[in-house]
Amino acid sequence: MFSDALVTEFIKLRRSKVTWATLAAFSIAPCAIALFMWIVREPGRAAQLGLLGTKANLAGIQATWPAFLSMLTLIVGVAGMLMLAFVVAYVFGREYAEGTAKNLLALPVARHWIVLAKFVVVLAWWLVLVAAIVAESFAIGALLALPGFSAGLALATLRDVVLVACAAYLLAPPIAWITVLGRGYLPAIGFALATLALGDVFSHTGWAAWFPWSVVPLFVGAVGARRTSVAAGSVVVVALTFVLGIAATIAQLQYADNAQ
Repeated sequence: MFSDALVTEFIKLRRSKVTWATLAAFSIAPCAIALFMWIVREPGRAAQLGLLGTKANLAGIQATWPAFLSMLTLIVGVAGMLMLAFVVAYVFGREYAEGTAKNLLALPVARHWIVLAKFVVVLAWWLVLVAAIVAESFAIGALLALPGFSAGLALATLRDVVLVACAAYLLAPPIAWITVLGRGYLPAIGFALATLALGDVFSHTGWAAWFPWSVVPLFVGAVGARRTSVAAGSVVVVALTFVLGIAATIAQLQYADNAQ
């Protein structure tokens, strides 16, 4: 039953144009980083074009590989959380938007398999997005001929990107639960924006390590200096968020029938 549900979900994903839209949107990020690098390296020409190169220099940005890849990690972590929220809301909410939820719930397939299949699809979608912008970033950095590249830096960046991408994915299940609970996209997007805002607030307090949506911003340096490691307590909190989010989503579909 799981394999049937999984194949069906991938077929639905293959026929969707939203996948290409998310890829196009996420691919803008490396181009934006490259623009910052160019502004810092060519402040005079950037000022002539009205791109405020002086302010970029004052912000402490350097046109180097370490700075470029540090910004890439930050985008995968923080912007990726919002992108994942959109992906999850779409995968779980399209049934309600398209009026097919009642048909889905009537299938002779255990509902927990449907939920797990959707989470596998979200994971595959997310991995493709992350791999695409990482490859794009390294290509753009090479074209810019940025200084400071090394194999060690590349490996460390890949490790950090994988870490924050996994953490962002582990925070996605509560959004699926809100989508199913609210029977649509908007409650999930609202929840995602609220958690991002709260994550920023808690990042400035002593409770940051215990609030799941503050863990990624803390690690990537969205607030304060970048962390070199993740506290054990933060790992436990993020893991619990993942497990409880999946359990809540399954329970919502299992015991709350659609009233379409």
